[in-house]
Amino acid sequence: MPDGILIIDKPADWTSMDVCAKLRGIFHEKRIGHGGTLDPMATGVLPVFIGRATRAVQFAEKGDKEYIATMQLGLISDTQDSTGTILERHAVSAARQDLEAVLPRFTGEILQTPPMYSAIKIQGKKLYQLARKGKEVERPQRPITIRALEVLEEGPEHTYKLRVLCSKGTYVRTLCHDIGQALGCGAVMTALRRTMAAGFTLEDAVTLEQVQQAEDPAALLMGVDTYFAGRPMIILRSEAERKLRNGMTLRLNEALPEGEYRVYGADQTFLALCRSDGTHLQTIKSFFNV
Repeated sequence: MPDGILIIDKPADWTSMDVCAKLRGIFHEKRIGHGGTLDPMATGVLPVFIGRATRAVQFAEKGDKEYIATMQLGLISDTQDSTGTILERHAVSAARQDLEAVLPRFTGEILQTPPMYSAIKIQGKKLYQLARKGKEVERPQRPITIRALEVLEEGPEHTYKLRVLCSKGTYVRTLCHDIGQALGCGAVMTALRRTMAAGFTLEDAVTLEQVQQAEDPAALLMGVDTYFAGRPMIILRSEAERKLRNGMTLRLNEALPEGEYRVYGADQTFLALCRSDGTHLQTIKSFFNV
């Protein structure tokens, strides 16, 4: 059965789960998950984890993400993007320099109120389900981090392209909405392209069409250890490998700096992500066949 990571350049109008469902049919594998939801209108980097690689999803979801967002000033919608109903229209007097002047307010650690049109649950109900019934409920603010925020380009009709590097849980359409509020004219997000997620970029991505047309789709997969490439590598001897496969903590013959390590067997098979406390090596997540 196939195991590995596939970076899909998600097309517009597909949900992230639509992509996973399509790939289940192509690879004939039920165990498929993704490393961070993209709204249907969004395109770009969607890391997909297949087979045993799904064990890495929990790590991939936590990482920073980068987006190119297009924002139009002067509009307010119920969804905070151009797919929703326009609720208000305002004259725009703000120029590019005014926009750039407010961006520092939204950089660094900030609090963000999630939108009503989101999958966040309040008292057991998803917000978008309430929003579709015309209900609005109070949503607690959530801490997020915007590591980079810059204007890339100015377009017609008060549109701007922004580059956003942000933490998990950031709603870019809400960021656009809030920037519009700060400028006093409102704003909606009109396009969103994710350029980086889980350390993977558009250069790593393939389209669904490319996967469908490939003679051997499994050849497009990257090993799950690719995701952990930033960690140092350890190769175990056969006896230590046996102990690790049996769930044992390994006592180290030599001191090893504290931290996380990619651990391989003598045959170069990726076995696990482990943590060293200096004298022992303990498994965080295993990736071998049981």
